[in-house]
Amino acid sequence: MQSTVRAHDLALRFQRGAVYGPLSFEAGAGLTVLCGPTGSGRTSLMLTLAGRMRPSEGTLEVLGHELPKRARRVQKSTGISGFHDIDALEESVTVGAAIRERTAWISPWWAFIRSVDDTEVRRVCAPVFGDVPIPAADTVIWDLDEVQTVLLRAALALMNEPRILFFDQVEQVHEPESRRILWQRLAALAEAGTIVIASATAPETDIWGELGIEPTVVMMTKAVPMNQETR
Repeated sequence: MQSTVRAHDLALRFQRGAVYGPLSFEAGAGLTVLCGPTGSGRTSLMLTLAGRMRPSEGTLEVLGHELPKRARRVQKSTGISGFHDIDALEESVTVGAAIRERTAWISPWWAFIRSVDDTEVRRVCAPVFGDVPIPAADTVIWDLDEVQTVLLRAALALMNEPRILFFDQVEQVHEPESRRILWQRLAALAEAGTIVIASATAPETDIWGELGIEPTVVMMTKAVPMNQETR
């Protein structure tokens, strides 16, 4: 396996205790799932791998770049989606407006950003949505179902064509059938060439088996508070 992520004794600690780790693991191309209960530091680990958060211990290499030393290079090659308070969508705007805003964010400051029509929405969303209905440009975000909403967030994250997509908290999609669709689409993105690293509370082996998915799984445990570490 050619590794895209190499972590050795990676940990994040504060005075009150550990957030995650120490962890040692490797991840290659395809789909990797970080599994751990609430309090295991999954989101912080994902942000660390994406170059958005600094670890306090250990060594980390992503896409051949040492982190946190080469964080900016990793940030340019990775996209993040599903992160609470980071890529959440404003529910009162339209799908077209959300795509236009993302286009402006990743374009040169002097670029003229056109209004987004249904053709542009399909261009942006089709690789991520697959058979899931693609909304019209004038659809308001709050009218999307939960699968369409998370897939739109992923589509926005992929607009600058990152090599790795980090998708946090698969369990935010509550219905089992909806989560099945989400796993299917994440696996399809990985099969098409985008490295996908997702996080979940636990392996969903039944769904993965039905879909024929065999992700690399990294198991995490709940962090231990500092005053309990020596007990």
